[in-house]
Amino acid sequence: MTASKQANVAIIITSTRLVRVGPAIANIVKDILEKEDRNETRLSLVDLADFKLPIYDESVVPYQVPSQATYANEHSRRWSAEISKYDAYILVIPEYNYGVAGSTKNAIDYLRNEWIGKPAVIVSYGMTGGKNASEQVKVSLEGTELRVSPTRPQLIFAKNGETPDIFAAMHKGELGEKSREVWTTENKKDIVKAFEELKEAIKNPPATKEK
Repeated sequence: MTASKQANVAIIITSTRLVRVGPAIANIVKDILEKEDRNETRLSLVDLADFKLPIYDESVVPYQVPSQATYANEHSRRWSAEISKYDAYILVIPEYNYGVAGSTKNAIDYLRNEWIGKPAVIVSYGMTGGKNASEQVKVSLEGTELRVSPTRPQLIFAKNGETPDIFAAMHKGELGEKSREVWTTENKKDIVKAFEELKEAIKNPPATKEK
């Protein structure tokens, strides 16, 4: 990519639950980064829920596509085409039951060649910031040959009085104002730092392997 070209980065909402705060958190991340970016990057929200991916149901292995095989299902082709558009990714991931959400892992595992060599940032959220999910997703992304930024912001739900905001998030899909305030102030530095690492990685792609 030339220095003058605007990088195309997807902010992927990986929670697909009917009651969720993933979209609100992704919008917070997008707002923070757009204010810091100086128009160097085109940021696009991608909602995994729109693709309605079942548990992987193709008869081919993802690494075979497109050189040896093609996807048979429309949902697979749509997801592949969407991910192929972007130079890099920011995955906004929840943590469920102290681990990665099934929807997040499934979306990663659907593809292979579409991901290879591209930079990625992981932004996790949860009662403890989604630290377990963040580590698990890092391993999966690196296994698909994505280049994960060293800085991985972890957003911990704040308390609103004596009640943690996470309960409103889980049961109502509402993001508490206290959490929003903390994330846009105290966590902003890490979010911006991870983004700067991402942009640097975009400018410095890995060397092409000789065939």
